[in-house]
Amino acid sequence: MVAIARLVIAAPASGCGKTTVACGLMAAMRGRGLAVSGHKVGPDYIDPGYHALATGRPPRNLDPFLCGEDLIAPMFRHGSAGAQVAVIEGVMGLFDGVASETWAPGGRPPGTPRSWGDPSHQTPLGGDPSPREDTDPNFGSTAHVARLLGAPVVLVVDAARAGRSVAALVTGFAAFDPRTPVHGVILNRVASDRHERLLREALAASGIAVYGAIRRTDGIVTPSRHLGLIPAAERAAVAGQAISRLGELTAASCDLDALLALARSAADLPGPAWEPAVALAVPGDVPAPAGPGPLVAVAGGAAFTFGYTEQGELLEAAGSRVAWFDPLHDESLPEGTSGLILGGGFPEMHAAELSANERLRGQVAALARRGAPVAAECAGLLYLGRTLDGLPMCGVLDVHATMTPKLTLGYRNATAITDSVLARTGERVRGHEFHRTATAPPSGARAAWRFSSGELEGHVAAAGVASYLHMHWAGYPAAASRFAAACAAARSGSAGEPVR
Repeated sequence: MVAIARLVIAAPASGCGKTTVACGLMAAMRGRGLAVSGHKVGPDYIDPGYHALATGRPPRNLDPFLCGEDLIAPMFRHGSAGAQVAVIEGVMGLFDGVASETWAPGGRPPGTPRSWGDPSHQTPLGGDPSPREDTDPNFGSTAHVARLLGAPVVLVVDAARAGRSVAALVTGFAAFDPRTPVHGVILNRVASDRHERLLREALAASGIAVYGAIRRTDGIVTPSRHLGLIPAAERAAVAGQAISRLGELTAASCDLDALLALARSAADLPGPAWEPAVALAVPGDVPAPAGPGPLVAVAGGAAFTFGYTEQGELLEAAGSRVAWFDPLHDESLPEGTSGLILGGGFPEMHAAELSANERLRGQVAALARRGAPVAAECAGLLYLGRTLDGLPMCGVLDVHATMTPKLTLGYRNATAITDSVLARTGERVRGHEFHRTATAPPSGARAAWRFSSGELEGHVAAAGVASYLHMHWAGYPAAASRFAAACAAARSGSAGEPVR
């Protein structure tokens, strides 16, 4: 049984200040000496980076589509282990689920997104289709996750242009779905004492508690660009200062005692925690390699900020050792590298620096030529190509990538159409696309995936697989065991010698 205090920070829509309030609460509670766990509903990588700054703990995502709704509570138990309180930041509006088409991290990027959910429902994660996604438009929403966690909901309302009408909005959300009660509200971007009195008086008759009123503050800025907030890793010092100021502002503007009491009112959450080793011990997985584990180099730093914490945990549980490196600054791969993971991020913002690091680009290309396992997602795909916006990259794939005005965004059902170090032909997985780049060609002679739309995507070359598809390996742990086993084989010489 888990009795961790927890609450969900939701909003009527994107752009109301969920991330601001959630991070402020995390920092304020941590400032009181509490161990705080931060979680994000949905596939977003960017907001969790700010959660990590606010909490000092690894960021966590809770995504029913990518991982399955049965894993949400176990993954929450795992991610919040050792914490005294958990803050779960929602996605989009409180009741907006997989069927919605307006999601974007931070709610800010311009452009028209491609549909969030594919229209056909293939068998997810090797199991049966989930008809609930067809019949419940709430599936994957903040409300859905709040119910799975038995967590109270606090609504963040942008009051900048609102008066008494805020009461109608809040009471409407509170009554909309009896399965998801809204316990209170935090008013954001309040203009003045008079404005705050007006809002509080309007809400007084609603029975909905007002837990805080945060004033408009121009001095705390979290800048955005084409894919949402700029990741915390790209502006660590400034972002850290902003989080500290947010914590101070939130502590002064919100009733932390009342919010903690609400969080502690959540009932015990029965059941076991998700454990990487247990997740790997399922039929069909490759056994972990014997002996000292192979070393898997994982790209990080400002250009490669997109990744899920559980990926590294699964690799280690599968017998690998994980070492991080920064392609912007490190001129060599970690010594003894047997396999390489290049996750997502913003290589287009750092193309010149990545291109200038010729020594590392040469090592990556040599590693791939020797048959070492390589798994690349989105930014990693671009880095492995020949050019990015005309600048030389690693040249592992005969691909040229460019920035485009089009935002490609959405959940995907995908079927592997070529054996790779992540999946066997015919296996079905779920993933997410999120980019403003395009590659020519869009897929290789040996494509990695076929989406349910029929579109071919990705490249399989030697022991490498590169694609725009972001996967959450907790929803498909076989990827970790297969990748670890392939790395062990590469280290032993059956797939080429590792880089020294």
